[in-house]
Amino acid sequence: MAARSAISRRGRVVRRGREGGMTLLEVIVSVGILAIIGTLIYGAFDGMSRSRAGISRMSDRYHQGRAAIARISREIQSAFLSRHQPFDKNIVVRLTAFVGDDTSPADRLDFTAFAHRRLLRNTHESDQCEIGYFGSRDPDRDKLDLVRREAKIIDVEPTRGGVVNVLAEDIESFNVEFLDPITGEWTDTWDSTQPAAQFERLPAQVRVTLVLNGGPGGEPIRFETKVPIAMQVPIAFGVSN
Repeated sequence: MAARSAISRRGRVVRRGREGGMTLLEVIVSVGILAIIGTLIYGAFDGMSRSRAGISRMSDRYHQGRAAIARISREIQSAFLSRHQPFDKNIVVRLTAFVGDDTSPADRLDFTAFAHRRLLRNTHESDQCEIGYFGSRDPDRDKLDLVRREAKIIDVEPTRGGVVNVLAEDIESFNVEFLDPITGEWTDTWDSTQPAAQFERLPAQVRVTLVLNGGPGGEPIRFETKVPIAMQVPIAFGVSN
């Protein structure tokens, strides 16, 4: 009896040991399940990260386009022409103008405006300046950017000089059209410096169309606005016609 009791107790101890542990197969199955769960969790977080990055990139593109259109509109509204010139044409040092060229894929617009912001105290600057918008090819990447040129001093070359900065990156096109207040028709070009064109005149409105690459689904993003110009007559205080 004592021997059978000892054997019975030993069997119960062995069974209890087996019940408290895990076999190699169970460990492999558990690790596989954990690996699958980890893979699913990583895929979910990776998808969320990609979606967030895509939404952020798209938001940046829309913000860049809206900011560019807003700035262009604000500065075109302040365009002006002036007839104040010395009687001796040989000593002319400044020329106001409004010149728009129809080029592909980006038009060019140069004009004088009351749009300069003086950032430093006691500088010999005013709010008058030369501004230009045109397309420029990025030398490092194969893409076209819309750039802004500003010269804080108006000289005799209203389409050259100044500092150039990128206004909108990777554009598809930049188109500018002008509403002639005399004919009531839209035209693709404007030149206030040529007697055969729109001599000493400003357009009634300017239609600006900016198309950016990299929109939803790879489609371009289109921005369009019409900008009225309040100052239709050149400044001529004390100048006889």
